[in-house]
This record gives sequence, C-alpha cells and structure tokens, in this order.
Amino acid sequence: MMRTNRYLLTSSLVVAASLLLATPDSGFAQSRDRGPERDGGPSAAVTASINLSPDMKVLIRDFYASRTPVGAEALPPGIRKRLARGKPLPPGIAKRFLPGDLRSRLEIPRGYQVVEVGLDVLLVEVATNIVHDVLTDVVR
Repeated sequence: MMRTNRYLLTSSLVVAASLLLATPDSGFAQSRDRGPERDGGPSAAVTASINLSPDMKVLIRDFYASRTPVGAEALPPGIRKRLARGKPLPPGIAKRFLPGDLRSRLEIPRGYQVVEVGLDVLLVEVATNIVHDVLTDVVR
C-alpha cells in the first residue's frame, strides 16, 4: 500500500511539473535559470517559471489605455510591495477578474489566472496564489 502511494505521488508530481512547462507557442515566456555548465554536463539547478509574453503585455496595456477610466484606486504602499514575483497574494486582498473581452484574447494556461489588483494586473497560480508576473500601473 505504501509503495502504491509513493508511486501515485511521484507520478502526480511529474504530471504537475509537465503542466507548468507550457508549450513555447502558448503565449507565455518560459525562463530557465541554469547553474554553471562549464563542463557541458547537466545543470546544477534548473528552475522554470511562467510569465506573460511580451505580446500579451502589450495587448493588456493597449486594452487599458484605450478604455474609459473606471476609477480604480492604488493599493497602500505596504501592501503593494507584497505583490512581487514569487510571493503569494496577501490573504483577503481584493482581486477582480479581467473584463471578458480582454480575457477572451489571452491564452492563459490551465491552473493560472490573470487578475486586477488595485492598478496592477497579475498572473497568479490558482492553487498556491503565487504571483508569477506583475504589470504595474495598468488599470485606470
């Protein structure tokens, strides 16, 4: 029984890791920070993260620039500092889903969502609430 649980856990982790590495043409940029590879051998440390692609950033900025201002307010500076890549969203923070016409133009991978928080637009992992990308001062 214990061996079956370990097998299921291992296979679940492999599947989850493969889902995080979206296909290159999915509209998301994948960055891999690799350790030193002087001898041509495998990297000492490999990490992957999903970010909004440059095209998606332009699309989002253009959408909000052409939109009538809705009177969104900036977050207090202390809370805004906590909205950084690699950090979880603060508990209880007010987030709004993107307008439907913008959301339909974005290819967001399963397990992620793009939301408005204050004047910023964030790419957030749904399961962990970890921020993967931040566009500041976009929402008006």
